[in-house]
Amino acid sequence: MRSPPPHAKKIARERIAILFARAREFYPEDPAISRRCVALARKIAMRQRVRIERRFRRQFCRHCYAFLVPGRNMRVRIHRGKVIVTCGECGRQMRFPLEERREIRKE
Repeated sequence: MRSPPPHAKKIARERIAILFARAREFYPEDPAISRRCVALARKIAMRQRVRIERRFRRQFCRHCYAFLVPGRNMRVRIHRGKVIVTCGECGRQMRFPLEERREIRKE
């Protein structure tokens, strides 16, 4: 099985970014359109075998693929060094390690 050409991966990453921007734009009017944008972005990523960037991966539920907006359909809590994100659509919890800020030393 051949991997896609490099320019196809670049185009796929651009399209994924556009779809997440559209999902953010359409969420207040119709959350179903946002969910469809997330589904299309996932399909593109799987077809072209590219990873969805971290900033985008944390914007949708991995269980029901709902586009997550803090305060609307998402709850964010910090507990024992982890960020706990609860999806308001399906109730599934996702845990991410809390990133520590590194101090810059003055020498």
